[in-house]
Amino acid sequence: MARTQAADFEQRREAIVATAAKLYAARGFLGASMAEIAAACKTSKSLIYHYYPSKEDILFDVMDSHVQSLVEAARAIETGNNPADARIRSIALALMRLYAGAEANQKVLLNELGNLPAERRAIIIDHQRQLLDVMDRLLLEVRSDLSGDKPRRRALVMMFFGMLNFTHTWFDQNGPIRGSEIAMMAAEMFLAGLAPQGTRKKQKTPKI
Repeated sequence: MARTQAADFEQRREAIVATAAKLYAARGFLGASMAEIAAACKTSKSLIYHYYPSKEDILFDVMDSHVQSLVEAARAIETGNNPADARIRSIALALMRLYAGAEANQKVLLNELGNLPAERRAIIIDHQRQLLDVMDRLLLEVRSDLSGDKPRRRALVMMFFGMLNFTHTWFDQNGPIRGSEIAMMAAEMFLAGLAPQGTRKKQKTPKI
């Protein structure tokens, strides 16, 4: 007879993922063992294997659960009725809120993708691409003249995420500046950069 799944099966998996994310972020995927994950979870290694067949399976869920939460939040905002610039600001705020509770997951996503098998790595990359595509569509609502210039649009979108993705390396949540302010700074800088050149004040090129 097959083993009955416990009522709290998913909650226990989530707890394992949360614990492993912190270990992977602190020590790197290769530096953390299943035995150490079990010890941090205050359980046995055999029980960890009941929930996850391998360390790579845990790594995938650390990344996948995080990136999917980002995609879901961005898509929910994209489908709203607010102007594109307001939705861009809302996405920046939503992402910062999600990053604030998942610094370890974000660090693992950025640093450990190469340790996933190719097929699973492709799944994570596809989810990341979906997030980029949300911003690309909003960018086009602001700058329809860039419809034929995908490389430039992608560069702009990557710059937007570049301002937010690495905040876990320096942002102090207990400091004088709130995460929402950081999000708005990034959104305003991004939107200012999208303004057509004719509407921006021309800056003198500094002498070097």
